[in-house]
Amino acid sequence: MISHVHIGIGDFDRAFAFYAAVLPVLGLELKFSDPDTGWAGWMMPGVARPLFLIGRPFDRRAASPGNGQMVALLAPDRAAVDRCHAAALARGATSEGAPGLRPHYHANYYGGYFRDPDGNKLCVCCHQPEPR
Repeated sequence: MISHVHIGIGDFDRAFAFYAAVLPVLGLELKFSDPDTGWAGWMMPGVARPLFLIGRPFDRRAASPGNGQMVALLAPDRAAVDRCHAAALARGATSEGAPGLRPHYHANYYGGYFRDPDGNKLCVCCHQPEPR
């Protein structure tokens, strides 16, 4: 259903270092990086889509996160949510909600929320029950 998600950034080197540390925790691999044009993309191994992209806005004006906009990335398990949230905070993210169960969404929803160094809000979540 989704082809790609693009996150606007202001400083490519800072954003690339952040996402290069955070996204592999979820199993995403770098597909390309073009510092000259200021964009990069990651994907799950073996599939062409969806892509997670970072880049400067096309109009070259300042990137600005929208209020109420958020990208939610799927984690394979709850431990990956914890690791990804910790990796994000270690790379300069600010927490918007520590990893934990959110039963008001559904019984097995486990998510953590953060804002990247440009202020974009992201969620990392798992919808699976904890293994027995």
